[in-house]
Amino acid sequence: MSPPKGNPDRASAAASRLGGLAMMTRALRHRNYRLFFFGQGVSVIGTWMQNLAMGWLVYRLTGSKLLLGVAAFCSQIPVFCLAPLAGVIADRIDRRRLVIATQTLALIQAAALGVLTLTGTVQVWHILALGLALGMSNAFDIPTRQSFIVQMLDSPQDLPNALALNSLLVNSARIIGPAIAGRVISGWGEGQCFLINSASYLAVIVAMLAMRVRPVARRAVHPSLLTSLKEGARYVAGFAPIRSILLLLAAISLLGMPYSVQLPAFARDVLHGDAQTQGMLLGAVGVGAVAAVLYMASRSTVRGLGRIMAASCALFGAALIAFGLSHWQPLSMALLTVAGFGAVVQMIGANTLVQTLVDDDKRGRVMSFHAICFMGMGPFGNLLIGSLAQALGAPTAVILGGAGCVLAAVAFATALPHLGRAVHPIYVKMGIAAEPMPNGTLRGDLSQEVRF
Repeated sequence: MSPPKGNPDRASAAASRLGGLAMMTRALRHRNYRLFFFGQGVSVIGTWMQNLAMGWLVYRLTGSKLLLGVAAFCSQIPVFCLAPLAGVIADRIDRRRLVIATQTLALIQAAALGVLTLTGTVQVWHILALGLALGMSNAFDIPTRQSFIVQMLDSPQDLPNALALNSLLVNSARIIGPAIAGRVISGWGEGQCFLINSASYLAVIVAMLAMRVRPVARRAVHPSLLTSLKEGARYVAGFAPIRSILLLLAAISLLGMPYSVQLPAFARDVLHGDAQTQGMLLGAVGVGAVAAVLYMASRSTVRGLGRIMAASCALFGAALIAFGLSHWQPLSMALLTVAGFGAVVQMIGANTLVQTLVDDDKRGRVMSFHAICFMGMGPFGNLLIGSLAQALGAPTAVILGGAGCVLAAVAFATALPHLGRAVHPIYVKMGIAAEPMPNGTLRGDLSQEVRF
């Protein structure tokens, strides 16, 4: 397995001498990533506004907890079905052009939803159909954009920091977007949120067009799509660390993350509030998520991320269990802050480790499997938790999902010694860990022993 060029730990150590803030924002030194960061920053605020508005619109029209899950299912199931194909394509064509195309399609989808809502003609089937259209766009956008980030950087050593800052954008927007959306919905309705989101896509499209991206060496002759798909699947299935990381991510997406789809029910039925209450709950999640991003951005090494992922997954699950038992809004918000912290630490850790370990020529395909586990499992989770919520109530459904996350964390933690031995040769090549002597002891500084 060929490691990325450079030594991430040495680069991070050098960055740490710049001071805390400079270290935590070191990826912004790169012009292309800086353009992406600010363009994406505008866009994801609009995305979170639309996420809240869609859930609230569905619940206002139907009052059905199950349909909340169905609507989320429609917007995410294409990722599960199409992401492997998207990963193959991302490894073959210009990733920037593909991202521009997917963002343009998302702009059109949001505009159509806004017009239908503002004219009073929107029906549930419109929301489901347009959700499917957005999901198809996201199926190509997510793995392509994730694998494109490394091309924005002049120094690949800054990739972990870039991924953390990217998560900072998403989770800062989780605070800002729902807060704005709650007020917009109360004053003007859901349709305005959709139009604002549509306009926000222009920022990231302009940023992409302004980039000067270095070309990537690609194969002159490509195998068939099916052969490429099989090659990527064998790569993921055959390497235990990546396989285990993705399975843990899939478990969280299936059992834990669907709690967010049920927040309209918690806001109205459990806490006796309105759309602004839902916005405050999402904002609390965002506060914890931003704290998680700042913590991850301050780390100077990938060593030990496996243990941190296990602990954060268990923390996330425990917070969901307690949230399901709460009927007091301040306590519910505090618990969602803890849940946001645990979930985002785990997700950034998974993304960082996968992108650190993966071979460059398979990055798009591996990130497509990451997209399946991150978003593709969401549709099934939304249906599962939505069905449980309809039958047993939203609090019980969320409690059961949280318990599943705790069990998944325990299983992952049990496998850590085996996974550490598997990644040790790769970390040795990258200069992250010391090479073992023939007698099994480590050559050089014992503190360099791999901690997965």
